[in-house]
Amino acid sequence: MRFLFKPAWKRSWLQNMSTQNFHLLPSSHYSTLPPISVPPQLQELCSIVVSTVGGLDDMELSLNKFKDSLTSSLVSQAIDASKHEAQTRRLLRFFLWSSRNLSHNLDDKDYNHALRVFSEKKDYTAMDILMGDLKNEGRVMDAETFGLVADSLVKLGKEDEALGIFKNLTKYKCPIDEFTVTAIVNALCSKGHAKRAEGVVWHHKDKITGTRPCIYRSLLYGWSVRSNVKEARRIVKEMKSDGVIPDLLCYNTFLRCLCERNLRHNPSGLVPEALNVMMEMRSYMVFPTSISYNVLLSCLGKTRRVKESCQILETMKNSGCDPDWVSYYLVAKVLFLSGRFGKGKDMVDEMIGKGLVPNHKFYYSLIGILCGVERVNHALELFEKMKRCQMGGYGPVYDVLIPKLCRGGDFEKGRELWDEATGMGITLECSHDVLDPSITEVYKPKRPEKISLVDSSIVKSPQKVTKFSGKRKMRKKSATMKKKKK
Repeated sequence: MRFLFKPAWKRSWLQNMSTQNFHLLPSSHYSTLPPISVPPQLQELCSIVVSTVGGLDDMELSLNKFKDSLTSSLVSQAIDASKHEAQTRRLLRFFLWSSRNLSHNLDDKDYNHALRVFSEKKDYTAMDILMGDLKNEGRVMDAETFGLVADSLVKLGKEDEALGIFKNLTKYKCPIDEFTVTAIVNALCSKGHAKRAEGVVWHHKDKITGTRPCIYRSLLYGWSVRSNVKEARRIVKEMKSDGVIPDLLCYNTFLRCLCERNLRHNPSGLVPEALNVMMEMRSYMVFPTSISYNVLLSCLGKTRRVKESCQILETMKNSGCDPDWVSYYLVAKVLFLSGRFGKGKDMVDEMIGKGLVPNHKFYYSLIGILCGVERVNHALELFEKMKRCQMGGYGPVYDVLIPKLCRGGDFEKGRELWDEATGMGITLECSHDVLDPSITEVYKPKRPEKISLVDSSIVKSPQKVTKFSGKRKMRKKSATMKKKKK
């Protein structure tokens, strides 16, 4: 289906512009957006920055012709208005031009604002240039900006530089306090650098007294990213000894770490070890939710453990934890993949009977699986249930079912679905040519060919030949032994 709404970033941009009392640029520069009046100074600046004609030097020549008064507020507004459309290099050149023209009229907050924009865009070069200007001009970098910079650097694979900036925060007139320590720890742990984060915590224990629960959660997540169950368990024990009781988020993080580790190394230990963790949770009055069980169900599905998946679903019901639609999806998925189509359909009916309303992914994925295992009739039945829910979004399903039916030889049903979709005003992505038997090649599954018995060499069983040759060798060996005895 075609998008009926603007992308998320354009919607958020519209909201941000409206709250700042200025609007979008004219349609000559934003062909996808409606023309709305804007201040002429802002319009002129943004039209220069977002223009795709000419290079950076040409852009600067155009900026030199700007005759209105340039203010720090206007610079920040222009960056906000054009950051989604303009290239990052043009934004950087515009800010550097503004800093030269405004001299000392740009405040520290303007530099921090620009640095946050380039951090969000993950532009390392622009970040490095502005960080150098901040330090050389003796400006103050606030803690929020450092948090975004550190997070972006770690995500770019430059954790050494993030740590280097943290150790030299005094050069940026930014204090090493509770906020900045938590920021660098969160950034490092987000990509699994828990060991280095623990080093930061060790050197700054006196500054994290008020954020210990947050620090422990980050460290636990950092070790879980590496699927290091031993270290993750150590963090949980340290939390308890430090008087911080692990909450549901901590236990779910540890449970995911444990299940993913067992998935690769000990699949048979998935259920017993996960249930032990849930028992431990209850002892601390932290009760498992459907999210906790879904972590286990997801791993069981990846190993095709059908019986255990069904048992865990029953365990959820008996323990007072109501399964959500994701739980039913995970169990139905493994049932369909393992060929238990009747039981999978019953699972879907049970979910609908409980009044649970899944999102589109539930039907998209299961219908795709059924088509993949050549059970189109079951996929059509599931599609009918989807339509009865009146949830919409049927376009992708039609795009899957129609070609599948036609390639299977059922052109009549394929045309019926095509007419049904077009009757509802749905624009299909699949070609109309799939409905033409002279164009679409019908897929016929190949059966294993029968072995001809004409050739005697094929008739001989390799196992019998092996046994015969083995007996002959044994006879020769016994004969030689008798000769030696004589």
